[in-house]
Amino acid sequence: MKGYRWYDVVVAFFVASLIVSNIIAAKLVNLFGLVLPAAVILFPVTYILGDVLTEVYGYARARRAIWVGFAANALAVAAIAIGGWLPPASFWTLGVYDSPAQAQQAYQALLGFTPRLLVASFSAYLVGEFLNAWVLAKLKVRTQGRYLWMRTIGSTIVGQGADAAVFITLAFWGVLPPGALGQAILSQWGFKVAYESLATPLTYWVVNRLKRAEGVDVYDVHTDFRPWALT
Repeated sequence: MKGYRWYDVVVAFFVASLIVSNIIAAKLVNLFGLVLPAAVILFPVTYILGDVLTEVYGYARARRAIWVGFAANALAVAAIAIGGWLPPASFWTLGVYDSPAQAQQAYQALLGFTPRLLVASFSAYLVGEFLNAWVLAKLKVRTQGRYLWMRTIGSTIVGQGADAAVFITLAFWGVLPPGALGQAILSQWGFKVAYESLATPLTYWVVNRLKRAEGVDVYDVHTDFRPWALT
């Protein structure tokens, strides 16, 4: 695989955005009357960077970044879980709690993951990111590289829609009534699509700068689009 000057930098920001998003997702916030996880301030950035990777470097290199992000997130989850299982020191109170037991409860409440949420999160990530990259790559060939705004927003509608549907359904089926489940999916989907739409000028700027700097503009005409392919 040809080396590129900025590819690793974009992947690093992609992975960092993903990991940080999963850490801050424990907090629920109220934005514009919508109750959303705090991760909405950063998680859509992974889709913007995914668009940049696919548009500039092609689907195969975007696929590689998606799997690197998956592995890095799995490592972070494992490290957090092991940290939670280890016995707390007798003096560890985080400076605000009365006992190590209370500090341990706070750690688990903010950083702990239930198996159901993990399955939902990992499944939604893979489905959403791969659909986003696939749609963008296919549309680029179909439009002969024109209408970047239409391609990035269109791929986000598909990818983020699948992400929200898979995550909310797997995580909260049987917990939320069907009406609330559907509303939660639409709220996350709509917010994230609006987020990326507003970021379109920035996406244009980054894509154009990278194409000039790297001297590359990949069209996935003969690409193997299987998510598990190694080439």
